Order: sequence, then structure tokens, then C-alpha cells
Amino acid sequence: MNETFVGMPAFPEAAREALDDGTLRGNLRHATHTIRAKRAAAVAEVSDWAELRASGSRIKEHTLRHLDRYLEQLEESVTAAGGTVHWAADAAEANRIVTRLVRETGESEVVKVKSMATQEIGLNEALEAAGIRAYETDLAELIVQLGEDRPSHILVPAIHRNRAEIRDIFRTAMADWGRPAPEGLSNSPAELAEAARLHLREKFLRAKVGVSGANFMVAETGTMVVVESEGNGRMCLTLPETLISVAGIEKVVPTWRDLEVFLQTLPRSSTAERMNPYTSMWTGTTDGDGPRAFHLVLLDNGRTDTLADEVGRQALRCIRCSACLNVCPVYERAGGHAYGSVYPGPIGAILSPQLRGTASEIDASLPYASSLCGACYEVCPVAIDIPEVLVRLRERVVEGGPAVREGNRVVLRPARGHAAERAA
Repeated sequence: MNETFVGMPAFPEAAREALDDGTLRGNLRHATHTIRAKRAAAVAEVSDWAELRASGSRIKEHTLRHLDRYLEQLEESVTAAGGTVHWAADAAEANRIVTRLVRETGESEVVKVKSMATQEIGLNEALEAAGIRAYETDLAELIVQLGEDRPSHILVPAIHRNRAEIRDIFRTAMADWGRPAPEGLSNSPAELAEAARLHLREKFLRAKVGVSGANFMVAETGTMVVVESEGNGRMCLTLPETLISVAGIEKVVPTWRDLEVFLQTLPRSSTAERMNPYTSMWTGTTDGDGPRAFHLVLLDNGRTDTLADEVGRQALRCIRCSACLNVCPVYERAGGHAYGSVYPGPIGAILSPQLRGTASEIDASLPYASSLCGACYEVCPVAIDIPEVLVRLRERVVEGGPAVREGNRVVLRPARGHAAERAA
């Protein structure tokens, strides 16, 4: 997965180190308690929350059982709308595709919307090796990038940092990446946000290439959906001339009616809002409006292997809300870095060992990074039974085999004469 996590210790050792960091534990406790209290209040407003949760689970399970059909429909819809679809079996192939597409534009920098898929494949590092600089534009991702750090939370990547630490990072590192921090910058949230806004504005205005992920992809129309709270995503998705989206194949939903369910559950489960401040949707390209070229890179990278397991496939329902992290007593004490993956917390403990296998010590330790208390299942908006999957993976580890059997690999590949192959 991401190179930044290579060589990290297994979870028990990493967790012990985190427990010794009093500042980290204080930051995590304050943030997780605040977020989960707000989420509980937002969910309590919805009288039919249980029905929405059940609907989301059914939609995801149905889609996964018929994934090949909906991915083919998605490709046809995106292509008909003027976009180009590329299929990537693994991280290396996805990085090669994106690097080639950026090079074809003649540009040497890109602006990015927060994307866990691109973190998963180590895209920033791959682009850097090719002489292309990627600028993170989400505030928390910017903090992580400037601080030469690693994300530790799905929703709030810099949750382990407090305001004083962020101020120091801005003062020290901003000038190396562009506009420097203002003189006398304090740790006031308003001043920190303004410093980030001014730093990023010049990058938005000159960017010719944008890179994003996708929260959802609607198969029937080929529509991409990105939800966010800061407005940086809207800038990255509309200002550049070329837009490249990298998305896991599990992000597809069949119809707009299905999407409607998740646009109700995701905001309340993640940011505790009734709706996201910015919900951006685009379908291919449109003359005179937005990017002139759109490329969608569909990423497998272990997902079809995970799909083959009747129990483990639940992990692919995940809509990246982070609710499970905020209620997990293990995550609250150990933090996200201890998981050695871009996917921390309970969902990371079941997703990473399936995407990567359990050959490494750290991946073999992740199914044990839980008390099996079940709090994660109770708050999951798509009813992933994380404890059930953890027990399944523990069984695999004890048996001594990889969580994903190499001899049973299934990889979705484009048909002969595929549009992206013809364009290459």
C-alpha cells in the first residue's frame, strides 16, 4: 500500500509507543469525543435511521454481488458522456496510468482533492518520482503534507495534531511549498484557516490538472460524486483543464435513487451534518464548463480478492464515514498511525489485511487490534459486522495462511478492445 507505512512495527508495539505519548492521547480523546457526540445528536434527528441503515446495507450488498454488471454499465455511461475509463489491477498500474496522463498534458504539478484511494496506492510518491508535484488542498491533508507526516484518521487526517503544532508546521514549512505563512501567525483557528486559504489560492488558479477520488459513482448515468466541507474539492473539480479521478471499484452504486440513501447517511455519520456543505457531481465533460478532459481510473488492488469471501466482503460496503473510529476504545488510545495503513481504526483492521494479505507482521496483527466490544457495528451506517470479520481474519491468521488466498485471485479486467486500451 502506501510507502510511508513500510517498515512500521506490528500493532502491539506501535500501540505501546502511542500510549506513552500524553499529548497524542489528549488530542485523540478530545477530538473523538467531540465528533461522536455531534454524530449521535445528528442521527437522533432522523426517525427512520434504522431503515436508512438497512437500505444502505442492502444496496451495497446487492451491488457487490453484481459488481461486474454495474462496472460495465458505469464504463459505458462515462464513455458516452465524454470521459475515458481506465482499469488498474493494482497500485503500480494505477500509478503508471495517472503518471502517463499527467505527462501527456505537459504539466509538472497537480492539485488534489482528499482521496484515500490515492493514498492507498502511494500516488503522491509515484508522481514525485516522475518529477510531478502533487499539492494536497484539503486543510488536514495540507497539514499532514507540510509536516511530512502520515494521516491518522479517515475523516480528520491530522486529528493527532493540536493548534499549536499546526501553527508551527505552517510557520516552518509553508514557504517551501509556495506562499509562506503570515508574519506573527497565531494558533487561532481563523488565522490558521486564512493562512491555508491564501497558500492554496494561487495553486488553484494556476492548476491545469486536478486529481480526485470519488465517494460514489452512479452506474446508470456515469456520474461521479464528491462530498466535502471546505470548498477545495469544488475548486479542484472545476478549475483544471484535465481531471483524473481514482476510485475503488466498490464505490459504484446502481442508480440515483440508491445514491439518495447515502447522501442522507454519510453526512450525519461523518461530519454530523444534515448535508455536506459541498456535494459536487459531474458526468463526463461539458463544452464550455469545467474540465475539457475527464479520466476515471477504476482501482482493484485486492478488492476482487476480498469480494470472494462471503464474510470479509462486508468491508467493501464501507462509505468512509469514520464513525467506527470515533467510538473505538482501541483507536482512541492508540491512534491511527499504529495501524500501519491509510485505513486506521476498526475498518482498517478488517480492510487492510484483506487488501494486502497477512504475510507481514503488521497485517497479521491487525485483526487483534480490537476488544470485540461491537461499538463499531452499532454506529456503522451500512451495518458492517466488523467483529464478525475480525474473528474470521483471526482464524485465517491462526491457520497460517494469507487472508487472501493467492491461488484464488480474481481480477476484473477490461474486455478486448476496451476504450481505454484503444486510447493508450
